Amino acid sequence: MTQRLARRAGGRAARHALRAAPLAEDIRPVRPGMIGGRYNPLSDIDVQNIHNAALTALEKIGLADAPETGVEILTGAGAILGDDGRIRFSRALVEDMLALARKEVTLHARNPAHDLDLRGTRVYYGTAGAAVHVVDVEANEYRESTVQDLFDAARIVETLDNVHFFQRPMVCRDIADNREMDLNTIYAACSGTTKHVGTSFTEPAFVAPALEMLHMMAGGEDEWRARPFVSNSNCFVVPPMKFATESCRVMEECIRGGMPVLLLSAGQAGATAPAPIAGAIVQAVAECLAGLVYVNAMAPGHPAVFGTWPFVSDLRTGAMSGGSGEQALLTAGCAQMHRFYGLPGGAAAGIADAKMPDMQAGWEQATSNVMAGLAGLNMVYEAVGMHASLLGFCLESLILGDDMLGQVQRCVRGIEVTEDTLSLETMRATCIGGPGHYLGSDQTLSLMQTEYIYPRIGDRTSPKEWAEIGKPNLLRNATARKEAILAMAATAAFPPDIDRAIRKAFAIHLP
Repeated sequence: MTQRLARRAGGRAARHALRAAPLAEDIRPVRPGMIGGRYNPLSDIDVQNIHNAALTALEKIGLADAPETGVEILTGAGAILGDDGRIRFSRALVEDMLALARKEVTLHARNPAHDLDLRGTRVYYGTAGAAVHVVDVEANEYRESTVQDLFDAARIVETLDNVHFFQRPMVCRDIADNREMDLNTIYAACSGTTKHVGTSFTEPAFVAPALEMLHMMAGGEDEWRARPFVSNSNCFVVPPMKFATESCRVMEECIRGGMPVLLLSAGQAGATAPAPIAGAIVQAVAECLAGLVYVNAMAPGHPAVFGTWPFVSDLRTGAMSGGSGEQALLTAGCAQMHRFYGLPGGAAAGIADAKMPDMQAGWEQATSNVMAGLAGLNMVYEAVGMHASLLGFCLESLILGDDMLGQVQRCVRGIEVTEDTLSLETMRATCIGGPGHYLGSDQTLSLMQTEYIYPRIGDRTSPKEWAEIGKPNLLRNATARKEAILAMAATAAFPPDIDRAIRKAFAIHLP
């Protein structure tokens, strides 16, 4: 009996070691850029109706408050400035600019292994947001976010297989000067991860020094322009249907500097966008089409992500409800519109209204992430770590979210149906003269790692095994992994000479 138990334990240990061993990228069960697009919340007629409504909105309503430079760029391309100060766009102009827009965009990373190929319905998950608090799970409270928190989040993302890019998820509340905050945001993010980074700028004048810093990181301006590893998340509109004057000027500076842009329209259904889900999508599409005209009138084919990000209101209170089923539908519908235009697209998913990484956060984050991926959304922003409807960011939730996104991407991958996977020969060998089960079959063993994904933190033990190993707690395990990651040397750190040059030229707040 003792010998049999030892063999069982040894076999379990061997299987665990086999599952823990790193796999080559091309045979992993999930990997960056899985092909989505199997889920369509909108019919073909629905998509066409939304498209036509968006074109009508641009032609009849237009957008207000363009900066003088934007008026010149847009009217030079054929848009019409009305006596009411609103710029209107003919259908022909929008269609011409859609033809000019770059359809195949690569968002580069400092490490080329992390480049994001946004063709078709390839799906990537990452962070984003402007949270002003960090969730302290030990104290069960919120505190203001700091540049150190941002750096720590970037360092954690660098180690996570299922988080593919790092857009700034929180604001450095400990840096009062906006220029220094913007520059330190870039430094903290880029020194923490070699994955693609997204950031924003408070004022147009801050873009030039940021580009100077990025040239230093890249090894020169030519090297930067060849592989820009930071993109500008640009809220170029203030819904409903108004340009954000200063953000538009930031966008112009970024385009001149060779930085890709995310054209971000973030209306809130029932507040700054129509309450019907279809109407919120119409407005977001119209606003982003206006942004597309703006970008391509200025620099045809400049890399841009079509960022329809409509959010949802809880209509009882007017408060944002990022974890709702309506939010999941909005995001999936926007993904379908990106596919209709053949444009690289991004939108928000994975937002939790829950204040802590608990069961509510789990269902809220998983539902919208699954639907976004199945709908073929290229860039799924805010996918992990976000709580309190974007007000709080949690490092433990970021780590737990990596497990969650592994399961999500397995759903995105779908079911492969081939002669081998239909398994008739394996069934025959098992059922006729075989052991009557599939546990030891060659097919089962060969697919353990390539077809199935296993959680790193999530617990699948039986109650007996769980008790035997000390009743592990999910949050405590996430905290332990966070501390282990942050105790290691930062692998994305710049060479010492470059880091010294950056610190000499800029007021870097990280020690």
